[in-house]
Amino acid sequence: MLTHIDTSLIDWSRAQFALTAIYHWIFVPLTLGLAVIMGLMETLYYRTGDEKWKRSAQYWMKLFGINFAIGVATGLILEFEFGTNWSNYSWFVGDIFGAPLAIEGILAFFMEATFIAVMFFGWQKVSRGFHLASTWLTGLGATISAWWILVANAWMQNPVGMEFNPDTARNEMIDFWAVATSPMAVNKFFHTVLSGWVVGALFVVGISCWYLIKKRHQAFALRSIKVASCVGLLAALLTAATGDGSGYQVAQKQPMKLAAMEGYYQGEKGAGLVAFGLLNPKKQSAADTEDPFLLRIEIPGMLSMLAERDAEAFVPGINDLLQGGYLLKDGSIALSAEEKMSRGREAIAAFAAYRKAKAEGDEAATSLASEALKENMPYFGYGYIKQAEDLVPNVPLTFYMFRVMVMLGGYFILFFAVVLFLVFRKDLSKLKWMQWIGLLSIPLGYLAGQAGWVVAECGRQPWAIQDMLPVNAAVSKLEVDSVQTTFFLFLLLFTVLLIAEIGILLKAIKKGPEE
Repeated sequence: MLTHIDTSLIDWSRAQFALTAIYHWIFVPLTLGLAVIMGLMETLYYRTGDEKWKRSAQYWMKLFGINFAIGVATGLILEFEFGTNWSNYSWFVGDIFGAPLAIEGILAFFMEATFIAVMFFGWQKVSRGFHLASTWLTGLGATISAWWILVANAWMQNPVGMEFNPDTARNEMIDFWAVATSPMAVNKFFHTVLSGWVVGALFVVGISCWYLIKKRHQAFALRSIKVASCVGLLAALLTAATGDGSGYQVAQKQPMKLAAMEGYYQGEKGAGLVAFGLLNPKKQSAADTEDPFLLRIEIPGMLSMLAERDAEAFVPGINDLLQGGYLLKDGSIALSAEEKMSRGREAIAAFAAYRKAKAEGDEAATSLASEALKENMPYFGYGYIKQAEDLVPNVPLTFYMFRVMVMLGGYFILFFAVVLFLVFRKDLSKLKWMQWIGLLSIPLGYLAGQAGWVVAECGRQPWAIQDMLPVNAAVSKLEVDSVQTTFFLFLLLFTVLLIAEIGILLKAIKKGPEE
């Protein structure tokens, strides 16, 4: 493990990984969303034999293909960065983290690669039923790929199913199914994939509204809006429901993240959820006496209900989590951050003593060090934390991004409900104001998704793996200049790819569906 590293190396390594992840997540949700919509359209063609549904499915498949190709490129780079920028992380937990990534590559990626060829080029070569199956299997492959990636990410948020082996200095998997089906992973999968469906639905509705504005392909546009808005409303409602589940999981496994999401410093029973708030910029740390809010409107008891399913339950705040001393569910008393850091240093010392005793063949000392290591291993990562304040993530960033995500989620439910009403009960082709709202709503889906990932990843800082490995111990020993150089190279590359994709998409959209 690294004990002395340049903090600028951490910042640049994090920035490079964040850059790649942000660009990658521009492409992934549209892939997931369009897969469902084009699958439904082809299903309607299969059941009715109506060629208009075939042309609709083919058009959205074309846009799906353009987006899919570039999404794969950014995803591959993202996975390689675990080895290049975070080699200590990869060594420490590679046996666990690598398993879902390997399955994703072997199973899901090859599944997509196999059936996507049939989907694009098999219209006149295979039966309608086989082609329909290929379309759905392509979408299923993309979804399975997301499952294994999100299993890996959920494990970083809540590490389970492993045991530390002091002989190899690695955490090793002892329960694959605990990793693959943890409640954190299941909830994260549904919440993330459903949010991708929302993005796909917004994209289809928005592009279709553009055709209505231009008075082109109006029958096609209205058909597409009907299918996409049904998918969008269902997905937006389910995303909200799974969001509640995510909040509960965060409260149970990552209470500091929950406290940052709410700008919540002092714990209390019957804690309220901030419906609207403005943080006080003078509040610089948990230790100062500044009020955290300039303005706050909260829903009484709602944070306790979200966190513990009990409106009167106690929810610890940032100060409580740092100072400890409150009663935990199991009846024990919460340790302070300083106590955890002390026990973490004891774990590191015990590990060093174990390695030394093992090398010298001193069985008694080895056994003694092993017991001390097991006792303190849950706090191993805290031994690399320099001061308690480092355990507090960026509160303003987490607080505001959480509200951006939630408010946009509410907007999407309202948006799709209104679109459904207008397209089935009114003549949407004559309501230009709504057409413009539909077109301008496309970027909001991407904004909500990026805000959600900011909350998920920045909210768990300073941890690369929650409570186990902080980022300052996970980073590779690299020259800062090399990371800076590759950051700007990736920035240029990804920006060029994004501009190219947008240009190709716009060209295909302007051309429109085949008549």
